Amino acid sequence: MAPKAKHAQRGPAGVAKASSPLASPLRASSRHAGPAAPPVPQNILVLMHADLVPPGLDKRQLQAGTARKNPPWRTEFDVLQGLHSLGHRTRCLGVRDDLSVLAQALTEQPLDLCFNLLEEFHDHTGYGAAVISFLELMRCPYSGCNPRGTLLARDKALAKKLLCFHDIPTPRFAVLPLGRGTRHVGPLAYPLVVKAANEDASLGLSQASVVASPAKLAQRVRFMHEQYGVDVLVEEYIEGRELYVGILGNERLETLPTFELAFDRWPRGAPRIATQRVKWSAAYQARHAIDSVPARGLSARLQAKVQELALAVYRVLGLSGYGRIDFRLTDSGQLYVLEANPNPDIAVDGEFAQAARAAGWEYPELLQRILRLGQAFGPAWKRAQLESAI
Repeated sequence: MAPKAKHAQRGPAGVAKASSPLASPLRASSRHAGPAAPPVPQNILVLMHADLVPPGLDKRQLQAGTARKNPPWRTEFDVLQGLHSLGHRTRCLGVRDDLSVLAQALTEQPLDLCFNLLEEFHDHTGYGAAVISFLELMRCPYSGCNPRGTLLARDKALAKKLLCFHDIPTPRFAVLPLGRGTRHVGPLAYPLVVKAANEDASLGLSQASVVASPAKLAQRVRFMHEQYGVDVLVEEYIEGRELYVGILGNERLETLPTFELAFDRWPRGAPRIATQRVKWSAAYQARHAIDSVPARGLSARLQAKVQELALAVYRVLGLSGYGRIDFRLTDSGQLYVLEANPNPDIAVDGEFAQAARAAGWEYPELLQRILRLGQAFGPAWKRAQLESAI
């Protein structure tokens, strides 16, 4: 059913408002014209988690594109293969909890860029931004989002407070820190969604995460606290379609075609949310005909609105490189921002690459664009170099 009118109230009480970034037009750069020139071969370090280094990787594998179906390291393999097809010289480095191996790799051979696929350090996604900061301190250009944007977006509660400040619609919410109960959820309307506040939003997310009573809420919050040891974000469940908008850019932004998560054989009445099984289980996806597809039947006005909101979120959170903004669209046409994802998954058959393909970019060209954006990004050390040269 469509949400009640009070769902339109956004964020916790007492959050101040600022003039909306939607007040002035936000422009995305136009699509490229004509084929791009062949890239100049570069030396690229592909940074990833130690557990996700593709096994037995060699040039013959990369050229043949052989990898078993849906391994956990599929994205890493796809990126290495795509960069190889562009003629780049690549090295892959797996890191878990030791920055010294990264420091050594950054200094032992000349590098043009670090292609960053590392999402966590010391098994904590909150430290992913610290690794990006380390790359900046080492004055190494990198792909993807800057450390501040990464930190803001991955702290779901802080990101939602910033969206509220800028009058960008997002479901009403409350934060329940580790070790506290559920008495401080405020005037939120059931059903509610219980998710991790600072980790990947699918962590611990299942159909049981949508609760319809205080007793079920307390039970699920206790489960998240005890099972995963995380702060919990509780937000009003918005019935509707889940839309995704991919964006590339630092200053000049480019939006990809809007996609949606389709549930074509879904049990009647079950909440349509992107649980861990929905995201990662191929068997579950096949059984329920779940797939990311171009958004169906959006009017020109609604299409423009969702793209405009996506650009506003990207700018408010200070993202760079590439990212994806997730929405809920109700039957009445109301849009709500669920979250922003810096450095979303870029596997060759993933949603982001599919959207790029719909825009006319094959996978190697997408990787080359991400690479160029990383080299064009201007962190503080680059600005200082330019100023000293004046």
